[in-house]
Amino acid sequence: MQETEHTVQHSLSQLCAVMVKHETPDHWPALLQLLNESTKSSNPNDRQVGLLLLNKVVESNPESFKPHYRQLLQLLATVLQDVNNPTALYYSILTLTAITAYSGTEEMVRILIVALKHLIKANEDQASEAMEVFNELMESEVSIIVPHVADIVSFCLEVGSDTTLDDSLRVKALSCIAFLIKLKSKTVMKQKLLNPILQSIFPVLSAAPPPGEEDPEDEENDDGGEPANDNPKHCAAQVGHMLYKLAMLCLVYQMPLTQACLTSGDPYQRKGGLMCLAVLAEGCADHIRTNMLSSVLQTVCQSLSDNNQVVRSAGLFALGQFSEHLQPDISKYCSELMPLLLGYLSSLNQAKVGHVTKAFYALENFMENLGTDIEPYLPTLMETMLSALNNADNLKIKELAVSAIGAIANAAKELLVPYFPPVIESLKGFLTTTTEEMRSLQTQSLDTLSVLARTIGKDVFSPLAAECVQLGLNLTDTIDDPDLRRCTYSLYSSVSTVSPECLTPHLVAITTVMMLALKFSVENAYIDEKEDACDALGEIAFNTGTSSLSSFLQFPHDDVRRAAFGALGQFCQAQHKVWKENPTEANHQGNVSLHKLLDVVLPCFLAAIKTELERHVVMGILETMNGVVKSCQGEVFKNPERLKEISYAIRDVLKKKTACQDSGGDDADDDEQQAEYDAMLLEFAGEGIPLVASSVPADSFAPFLNDLLPLIMSKAKSSCTVADRSFSVGTIGEILQALVSVSGGRGLAGRLSNRLLPVLVAGVRDSDPEVRNNSVFGLGSLAEAAGPIIVSDYPMMLSVFSNLLAKESDLRVIDNLCAALCRMIMSNVDAVPLEQVNPQIPQVGLLAQNTLVMLIKEFAQHHSADFHTAVTSLPGEQQAKLSAAISAS
Repeated sequence: MQETEHTVQHSLSQLCAVMVKHETPDHWPALLQLLNESTKSSNPNDRQVGLLLLNKVVESNPESFKPHYRQLLQLLATVLQDVNNPTALYYSILTLTAITAYSGTEEMVRILIVALKHLIKANEDQASEAMEVFNELMESEVSIIVPHVADIVSFCLEVGSDTTLDDSLRVKALSCIAFLIKLKSKTVMKQKLLNPILQSIFPVLSAAPPPGEEDPEDEENDDGGEPANDNPKHCAAQVGHMLYKLAMLCLVYQMPLTQACLTSGDPYQRKGGLMCLAVLAEGCADHIRTNMLSSVLQTVCQSLSDNNQVVRSAGLFALGQFSEHLQPDISKYCSELMPLLLGYLSSLNQAKVGHVTKAFYALENFMENLGTDIEPYLPTLMETMLSALNNADNLKIKELAVSAIGAIANAAKELLVPYFPPVIESLKGFLTTTTEEMRSLQTQSLDTLSVLARTIGKDVFSPLAAECVQLGLNLTDTIDDPDLRRCTYSLYSSVSTVSPECLTPHLVAITTVMMLALKFSVENAYIDEKEDACDALGEIAFNTGTSSLSSFLQFPHDDVRRAAFGALGQFCQAQHKVWKENPTEANHQGNVSLHKLLDVVLPCFLAAIKTELERHVVMGILETMNGVVKSCQGEVFKNPERLKEISYAIRDVLKKKTACQDSGGDDADDDEQQAEYDAMLLEFAGEGIPLVASSVPADSFAPFLNDLLPLIMSKAKSSCTVADRSFSVGTIGEILQALVSVSGGRGLAGRLSNRLLPVLVAGVRDSDPEVRNNSVFGLGSLAEAAGPIIVSDYPMMLSVFSNLLAKESDLRVIDNLCAALCRMIMSNVDAVPLEQVNPQIPQVGLLAQNTLVMLIKEFAQHHSADFHTAVTSLPGEQQAKLSAAISAS
């Protein structure tokens, strides 16, 4: 009867919650009166019912209770101290969770911890759900959490380490710590919580499973998939992973603990130590690569021959992590590691799938940077893979082998040609069946086929290109699967690089499928499908000259938006390429189409630069727009408004007046990361100025350049960072170089010289070689662009160069100095006193002479026929000099 009553109470509360969505509590005084009386009742059951009702109506419409938050918080604080009524504690915490986004108090955190401790004793399931309050507080009210971070961490570690509690509750506690580290890493560091967290999670990581059981990844039926963080061990590993990304301090704390585990007689202790080394490989990769790679690699290799398979499996996982994160240094150990890995793969059908998966994971990551060094191992590798494709009973092992062949192809390229026919036959066999169990193998087969298209060589793959396209179309016609479609997009994109004509008959079908993908409104796998569709459409367009992409730039997922903008940019470049390669009267329509496309695409870019909230999307748009201007040049500015619009967009970014620069955006972890994003935005915007300058007459751009230059020059001040100073003088140099080749450029460069000379001369005297290098380049570009107009400044410039040369040791700066002198001489030879310049730079002359001799020898060796033709056309004296130079040691 009691259970029935509770069900009725719950249902009535839900009904009230629905009503509150339509009738605010202030217009329903009877509800407020009932809540007030029941939650303050002296009868525990009445209070419990009142708190249940309160929880449901507040969760339903928290905003409508905002006028009553102060009273609610006072009530909840009182109830949370009634530790003898766990159900009341439960409903109170859920109610508090619902309103944390709107309000909260510091004193509530300690009360919550005490209440949760009592709730855990009474009902672990309810406690696990109630602990969500910490995540809500951390996400919504970080300032309230900060003073109590140590208390929260201590409580969560206590729960997460308690083996008498349910795994779900322990996972929730450890997840809270991981979330806290993600949001407030600096606070965790400042409050010196690294060591206590590590000390607590280590026993969890290295704990043996209950008697008679195994960890999920060690079980016989494990399919080798990614482990979910649904048990304390995996969750502790995730906490460790996040910690190791914070600081090298973790390495100091962890290594003694790890060493103790690795030398333990308990196999699960050894496994825990290897798991820690594995996650360290990512978080402390630089330190391990430079200081301890040999020793930790030796430890991992020894674990591969451990007498316990649990340890061997963990060693393979660690080796995979090393292979992924410690490149390229780990490739030096090829001769030691490849035999070990090949030995593991020699008996695929006899091993557990999860164990084999880790071996393949290690192998693929290790092969990533081998290149042609893979050649000695290629016969054994391919024999193993082809055997798996033909003989393995388990589809997962076939899938792993197909994936590995893709990794092998990336390294071996044309060396794989002898093995190509049997590989292709196997892949075609996998791609012609439609059973559900084959789906994962098919997606992997499509991925590997895409890799082969790009690596095996055009001559080898082209004869199969049309058949591969048809295989992809057949699959998407018969199977509705987003991952499968994604892989076909990649295949079409790859085929377009080697045989674009094979796609032409199917372009309508292919683009129709992709455009339909871009109209889905669901998340998860479909998000990735949209992004891949955009990327593939862009590459196919560039390689086939197709330009048919509709407007989908308002899609809510930022990665898709960025990819879509990139695809539109590639469409513009593709259309321009087609027209430029055949600019006949008959192809006049191609130029018309280009301008129609530009008139659609560029306004989209410009509007998004102004309104888009995510910095990395705006970076992508600026980069794409720069690519369009660089490729299409003057065609971009045939619309008379476009020059002003693009110049103003660049100006707004440089002035930090765009929406993304006003907002937080990008979920940046801290101010340092946001500053990095802002600097990158400025660089992308600055790169657009010389591209515009090279695309239009100088007099047309002059008014806009006059507005932009002060924004660039302001970053050349000595108080600015090295990166800013380098960016400033480098951009000025590129602008001047652009003016060399445009109509009216000389006059504009001359008019700007009085403003730019002091900036560039100051840069030549900078303490940083990159700034000096860019400044010297800028002075040379100014001399070339302005020509005779700045001849009167030559003596000063030569004096600056002379003083620089006397103390400069950076060869790049010296090289640019030589180039600048050449530009000055070419612009006005009479203004450069060569008899004074030559003695000043004997070391430069010698360096140039030696470089020239090396270049001539290289040319004579590798292009002997052309070289002989060129030499015989010279006068006899010069022929003799060249011959002497080549024969000299």
